[in-house]
Amino acid sequence: MANPWTGEVTLEIDGTPHVMKLTLGALAELETQLGEDTIIGLVERFERGAFSSRDVLSLIVAGLRGGGWQGRAQDLLAAEIAGGPVRAAQAAGQLLSRAFATPTAGESHS
Repeated sequence: MANPWTGEVTLEIDGTPHVMKLTLGALAELETQLGEDTIIGLVERFERGAFSSRDVLSLIVAGLRGGGWQGRAQDLLAAEIAGGPVRAAQAAGQLLSRAFATPTAGESHS
């Protein structure tokens, strides 16, 4: 199961739950894939609700890779995502939110 305190999100794909996380390497790959100089532009698009399906797919792939998945984006084109596109978009937004959330009082900063 995913640990939201470490930035993890669970997404069920083809009946199997997958833990996703945006690691530094996954974020760098995401920036390159989307042609962004910084990830802030993508965060702002999600905050405005102006994201594309390509943004969602790219975030899901980056999160899956950050969670240890070895697949490719093409592997997800025909995959069954529990909750459909709406759940995929929610999971992508959660990934971004959790990756950049600041620790709250009482949490370890290490």
